[in-house]
Amino acid sequence: MDSRLDHAVLYDDDCGFCKLCVRGLLRLDRDERLLPVAIQSEEGQRLLTEVPEEQRLRAAHLITPGGTVLSGGAAAPTLARLLPGGAIPARVLARWPGRTEAVYRWFARNRSRLGRAGLRSRAPIEDRREHGQRGS
Repeated sequence: MDSRLDHAVLYDDDCGFCKLCVRGLLRLDRDERLLPVAIQSEEGQRLLTEVPEEQRLRAAHLITPGGTVLSGGAAAPTLARLLPGGAIPARVLARWPGRTEAVYRWFARNRSRLGRAGLRSRAPIEDRREHGQRGS
C-alpha cells in the first residue's frame, strides 16, 4: 500500500476531544490519505494563512491536494469520501450542508464538556511521515 498523505487534517492540539476524533479518523484511514497537523504548529499556521487567525481554532480544517481549505462541517463530505465505505455518508452530508454544519457546530461548542466527560485523548498524535520513514 502506497501512503499518499495528500489531505492535511488540522486540529486543535490542546483539545483532547479533537485529538480523539483525529485518532478515530486515522484508524479508519487505511489508504493513509490523511496527514494530521496541529493548528498551533508552525506548519499548521502556514497551511492556514488564508483563514483569519481568530478563526483558526474555531473548527477543524481539511486541506485538499489542490490547496482548498474546507472548515468545520464543510469538510465532512470530502473527509467521508476518503474513508472506506464513506461514499454514501459523503452524499448524505453533502445533500444537507446546513444540517451537517449545525451538527459540527454543536460538537465544536461542546468539545470541552465532552472532553471533561472522558471523551478525550491526551497522548500526542504521531507524525505519519516520520512513522512511514521508520517503517521503510
